[in-house]
Amino acid sequence: MPAGGSSLFSGFRVLGLYSNHVPHALRYHLKHREFYVVTAVGRSFHTFNVNRLGIVAVSNCLPDDIACVAADRMLVFAACGRLVSAFARNKEVVMRYHGHEQEVHLLLPLGDQLISADSGGDVIVWDVQSGDVYLRLHFDPATFDVSAMMHPSTYLNKVLLGSSQGALQLWNIKTSKLLFTFAGWSAGVTVLQQSPAVDVVGVGTATGRIIIHNIRLDETLMSFMQDWGPITSLAFRTDGPPIVASGSPQGHIALWDLERRQLVTQHRHAHRTAIAGATFLHGEPLLVTNGADNAIKVWIFDQEGGGARLLRSRQGHSAPPTTIRHHGNDGKNILSAGQDGTLQSFSTVHERFNKSLGHGSVNKKKEKKKKKGLTYEELRLPAITAFSSAVTRQSDWDGIVACHRDRLASTTWNYQRCTMGAHHLQPPGSRRDAIATAVEITSCGNFAVIGSSCGRVDIYNLQSGLHRGCYGNNEKAHNGVVRGIATDTLNQLTLTTGSDWLLKFWRFKTRKLEEELKLSAAPASMKLHRESGMLALALDDFTLAVVDIETRRVVRRFAGHHGNINDMTFSPDGRWLVTVAMDCTLRTWDLPSGSLVDCFLVAMAPVGVSMSPTGDFLATAHVDSLGIYLWTNKSLCGPVGLRPLPADYQPAVETLPGVTAEETEQEVTSEEEEDDDDAYQSAEQLGAELVTLSLLPESRWKSLLHLDEIKKRNKPVAPAAAPAAAPFFLPTVPGLTPRFATPAQTEQETQSKVLNWGVLSQRSEFICALESALNTGSCESPLHLLKDCGPAALSVELTSLAPEGGGAKELLLAFIQMIDSMLAGGRDFDLAHAYLALFLKLHLRSLSQDTVAMEALLRLSSRLEMGWAELRASFDQSLCLLSYTKSALL
Repeated sequence: MPAGGSSLFSGFRVLGLYSNHVPHALRYHLKHREFYVVTAVGRSFHTFNVNRLGIVAVSNCLPDDIACVAADRMLVFAACGRLVSAFARNKEVVMRYHGHEQEVHLLLPLGDQLISADSGGDVIVWDVQSGDVYLRLHFDPATFDVSAMMHPSTYLNKVLLGSSQGALQLWNIKTSKLLFTFAGWSAGVTVLQQSPAVDVVGVGTATGRIIIHNIRLDETLMSFMQDWGPITSLAFRTDGPPIVASGSPQGHIALWDLERRQLVTQHRHAHRTAIAGATFLHGEPLLVTNGADNAIKVWIFDQEGGGARLLRSRQGHSAPPTTIRHHGNDGKNILSAGQDGTLQSFSTVHERFNKSLGHGSVNKKKEKKKKKGLTYEELRLPAITAFSSAVTRQSDWDGIVACHRDRLASTTWNYQRCTMGAHHLQPPGSRRDAIATAVEITSCGNFAVIGSSCGRVDIYNLQSGLHRGCYGNNEKAHNGVVRGIATDTLNQLTLTTGSDWLLKFWRFKTRKLEEELKLSAAPASMKLHRESGMLALALDDFTLAVVDIETRRVVRRFAGHHGNINDMTFSPDGRWLVTVAMDCTLRTWDLPSGSLVDCFLVAMAPVGVSMSPTGDFLATAHVDSLGIYLWTNKSLCGPVGLRPLPADYQPAVETLPGVTAEETEQEVTSEEEEDDDDAYQSAEQLGAELVTLSLLPESRWKSLLHLDEIKKRNKPVAPAAAPAAAPFFLPTVPGLTPRFATPAQTEQETQSKVLNWGVLSQRSEFICALESALNTGSCESPLHLLKDCGPAALSVELTSLAPEGGGAKELLLAFIQMIDSMLAGGRDFDLAHAYLALFLKLHLRSLSQDTVAMEALLRLSSRLEMGWAELRASFDQSLCLLSYTKSALL
């Protein structure tokens, strides 16, 4: 079999990637009237709407990791290495800018121009549309290393550059002249930010000092000092209160009042890592932040004292995940434990169903007191090394048990409450240097079996957290580290394996040893498929052994990996065993045939694998990657020919899947001035043999034959009587005898009510269009006019076609031809029949006396019969099939 990648799995998408260390870019879409935030993730960038933080676009990949992003009204700019690319529609590269000799680390869009700066001291001004170099400036990094750029508001063609030496320079990029040099504050400039006030700029320095400076007068208005290190970001609030927010490398955010010139409040540990970017939405009390902890957060300022609270967020693991398992039987949720110490749940359906169970703490009561002076890191538990979950009783008590690095006590977690449980499961009288190494929850969800490095295997009750006993004599199940634990479906057997090369079978209830099996090497891990009773063991010699727990014999042995086997999983039917190892391969073994049927390479070594209980997706976690990658099972979509692979098979490299926006938001961030001409237009007629309805409301055509009944029903019982109108002051005729004046007749009342023949003889627009259709042969114009008419107006139009209504016989023939063309084309099928029925009701008596008209009606009748015969055959076939499926015993 030639090496051509995986024949069983194909990359689908990645979960849990949101942001990295690159500061975000913010856009406002005029057409959508919505803010969008752009964050870099590896070689591509993602676009989220701030309103819901739903992903709406994913860009195409660049050759290297993105170093910085910027956005203007129309385009998104991203720099990777020496290349700067412009993206349209947040996805496609429309322009590339070549010219830098060093890596680009700063971008600044300015109207029709783009300014980029690299680490070698070159600052290039590009023409965005043509990609030509408009201006090139060179600075000596030893004297002026460009570290920040900004465009001062209302300063036409001006750019303010900050350096790591502390000096600032104001340049005119149109005339290529240095306008002014600011001496600086003896500290490197890290951030330059325009304030809401003209001429006033916020400067962040490497020493933690924040300077509010007037660049027109070269005068420092005020300064603040942050105690957490360099300023990583600055943001000015624009909705009223004079507040500036500053970010720190520790993940803290400080809020400063510019009027009182003091610190308002601080938000510690807003991010787990440095604040990469912070931006206030224009005119709104919302702050958007992102960091290298793989999180995007939106803060709202609605609390007393100027404080903020977290409004919404999207966050994944800030350190690579190490263990992943599907939770539940629907395969829609994946539990993931990472090196950052958190336990999270990722949904394969939509990001809004993601959950974060948080970070474990030594004592939850002490954690609540951490604001009173306790150190934040002292109360946090180390990373989770192994966990087990069950959904059977998760609504009654904790359904997740986890083991932590270098700790003997295991913790319980509650999936529904998204928090750590109340129990710390620790065996009594155990060695202090022992640590928990393996854990398993029984299928009933009542017990947890935990193994430790000292050879103990203990059982606990999950509801109470009480210790219920241990396996083995002298409270020791193995003479070494316990590497794996499993329990069968009926809670009759407990299987344990350890570094003593033994696999032991215990009676669950009595905790007595029934049998032990000597392995060929020390096992590293163990996985049981409860439905089939197959137990897979990964051995330290890079081989696999499959044991049947009914016969308690090794039934399969697999060899082929060239590195430590990190994890393994069974397919739902127990036919396949998927293993991942440090040799960067994913191998699928077929248990009935005992052969390798699929193998492929990935760029990063996989450390965790889990197949969905429904068999549709395979999830993997990899070294140095924060995401969880999903692979589609091709065998569910169609037949897949699987053949045994030879021993010397050379696998091909499969590209890790990326993020897709199709499962989240349906709206797209199209450009503001983009026309709707590119939108898909449905064809008017899919095929000549088909009929198409008009999609008009039924009231437009269904009531045409019943207009007389409708008018009779809606006729008022009595005519409307006008009220007697009398003036406030009754007019009188001057004279000796007082008499009231009779009201004079108006011009409208004196005008005759009888219309002349000229008015009646005027042709309507529909009749004129119908006459022109006789010459051109196209009936589109009169048909569109009829579609715009209501039932009453349509009846008037058809009545006026007769000679006694002001029409002519030719118009009657033209109308028959129009209906014939509608039936021939198959379009507006419902309207054609409704219009024809009303037409015959009005004019059948006069048409029966005209031989030419009768011949046209006979041809139309034959066309009607042919059309209905085809439709009736289709209807009868569908009805027969439907009745058969409803009554047949399938």
